[in-house]
Amino acid sequence: MNTTVHTIETVVLDLAGTTVIDDGLVVEAFTRAWDREQSHVDESQRSHAVQLVHDTMGQSKIDVFRQLLPEHAARSLNTAFENAYDELVAEGRCVPVPGAREVLEALKAEGRKVALTTGFARRTADGILTSLGWHELADVTLTPAEAGRGRPAPDLNLTALIRTGASSVVALAVVGDTVSDVRSGVAAGAGLVVGVLTGAETGDALRAAGAHAVLGSVVELPDLLKRQGR
Repeated sequence: MNTTVHTIETVVLDLAGTTVIDDGLVVEAFTRAWDREQSHVDESQRSHAVQLVHDTMGQSKIDVFRQLLPEHAARSLNTAFENAYDELVAEGRCVPVPGAREVLEALKAEGRKVALTTGFARRTADGILTSLGWHELADVTLTPAEAGRGRPAPDLNLTALIRTGASSVVALAVVGDTVSDVRSGVAAGAGLVVGVLTGAETGDALRAAGAHAVLGSVVELPDLLKRQGR
């Protein structure tokens, strides 16, 4: 059995729920968008749509909307969602998980590459990064449109590996708050897949999805890497 401990060269971190406090923002943005675009449908359809968005946290938003509506309507809903999320950012509702910025800075100071990934479209991702002043903190930022497929497919993580020049998948750490985040890391063959409890998932759900470790928040990540000699 190979027990070699590999140094983590690239750390791939999710945005909403992992490094950025979600606090229901995704669902709130979606309900605003749905009510503007689909006000003619009945309450049961609305409830089903909101539940699907909750259950698919971490996945590409346009892919989720395609499960609800035909292509044209899904694209229109996605634009409305982006507008609604922009409103929430403008209202000052987008704030980092306490200590997240310091973690990103510490990882870079240790010589690691940092990749920030999301299921949002580029416009929404950029709005979040700009509001937090995080554009310069990440070596790479990626959305599903730039990687190929969203989570739980491995594309975001593998694209981050390529763009940061990591030596192999075992040199990747993937950190996220959703089952989709964890499954994406496992599918990529990441050497370390970490779940965090700052989103909506339980530790049991993250472990069942394949997380190698579950932390209270991303602020505990540097200590985990140190303990493991990574």
